[in-house]
Amino acid sequence: MIEESGRIVAVQGGFAWVETERASACGGCAVRKGCGTSAIAKVIGRRRMQLRVLNRINARVGDTVVVGISESGLLRGSLAVYAAPLAGLFAGALAGYFAGRQLTAAGSELLAISGALAGFLAALFWLRRFSRASEKDVAYQPVVLRQHITIDGH
Repeated sequence: MIEESGRIVAVQGGFAWVETERASACGGCAVRKGCGTSAIAKVIGRRRMQLRVLNRINARVGDTVVVGISESGLLRGSLAVYAAPLAGLFAGALAGYFAGRQLTAAGSELLAISGALAGFLAALFWLRRFSRASEKDVAYQPVVLRQHITIDGH
């Protein structure tokens, strides 16, 4: 489970909007002065972002909580977002290429490009359906795990 702390800014039914602060892990690294990631983190800065999460513990506005998402859900979702469009692009390009070779002796780059575009668009439509289906699937949802307890007990 990947966890992050945040503060609840709104509650809607069984969901809560949690504000988290994006932070870089670069602060404690020994090579941070020569690292590109550290330089980018300094430029971007610490930005607040809001997440819609399942509120299973009935936390209220103003509560500091720990939010978590399963590694497998994050991995599968990331794979779908990144791999599906690429797979559609390459599969469409190959299909267009081989169709062009069957139709003309020299083949056709235009058919390969058209096939790549068609495959990419088909993958985006599939991704849209996947996204709608996964928004109701608990495996892909971040969840409020517990209230965050600080050292001074608050």
